[in-house]
Amino acid sequence: MTGPLIEVEALTKTYRSRSGTVHALDGLDLSVPEGTVKGLLGPNGAGKTTVVKVLTTLVTPDTGTARIGGVDVLAEPARIRRMIGASGQYAAVDENLTGAENLRMVGRLYHLGGAAARRRAAELLELFGLEQAGNRPVKGYSGGMRRRLDLAGALVIRPRVLFLDEPTTGLDPRSRIGLWEVIRSLVADGTTVLLTTQYLEEADQLADDVSVIDHGRVIAAGTPDELKTRLGGHRVVVVLQDPARAGSAAEVLARHGEGAPTLDEQGRELQVPVGEGPAALQRILAELDAQGVGLHDAGMRRPTLDDVFLSLTGHPTAAAAAPSDAGVAAPGAGRHR
Repeated sequence: MTGPLIEVEALTKTYRSRSGTVHALDGLDLSVPEGTVKGLLGPNGAGKTTVVKVLTTLVTPDTGTARIGGVDVLAEPARIRRMIGASGQYAAVDENLTGAENLRMVGRLYHLGGAAARRRAAELLELFGLEQAGNRPVKGYSGGMRRRLDLAGALVIRPRVLFLDEPTTGLDPRSRIGLWEVIRSLVADGTTVLLTTQYLEEADQLADDVSVIDHGRVIAAGTPDELKTRLGGHRVVVVLQDPARAGSAAEVLARHGEGAPTLDEQGRELQVPVGEGPAALQRILAELDAQGVGLHDAGMRRPTLDDVFLSLTGHPTAAAAAPSDAGVAAPGAGRHR
């Protein structure tokens, strides 16, 4: 790892409409070392995608500075576009063309020349495991194949920085894991990645460093392990047989825990942070048994990024972005003509 490749200082962006004023960015600072993966986490509308749009030259901030490789994003957008690639939530591919034709088209838009565009398309089809499907129309591709082709298109010019805005939204677990492996291989080859995601497992798996964004500013930053350590201790988790006993169970957990118990949306799973994990679990189980509170399951676990997210923002995670913070526009920052 070397010094910062992406540097953002005091970015602000305000949107005004008849319904009011929205501060999408409110003095946001960000630093991403070269050859690493930076994860951006936050509730819907927190400003994650606005940051990406500023850095990919799609949106102009009101104030602040942004640089990639020392190049000013606002002053020299054309140079920035030759350095970056981007892939959003939805695959920006032409389904009437074949996979190879899609990639060759992107190459021609970057003025690679016919022979160079064909070579690069063949390389990327092999890298993403699409060589057998390269001559088939994209309309017959699965969702996972389209997403891989879209990511391949963002890599045609071998960008120094790759922006991934919710890249695995809607993918099945197998396709998601496959895409993770591709991203890891790109980083191993020196690509720097800025990743926005609401899959906390994704950030845990891929990110060297995470910044949690809320209301347009960074409210916490660190490695996934550092953020989880801040919450400290263990969690005792119990799953009730009867949701009607949640109140009684919560009182028991509150007596032996170090904080207020939380209840899931189904009203069955309760958890509470504890100082002495095994001892607290034993006391909780004994008292619940004495009160006749039946359990499906009980145990102890360490904090997760989900716990960090909820603790810092007061919001649960969501798998899909809201319209107010939607994905990068279809052409993608890596597809500028």
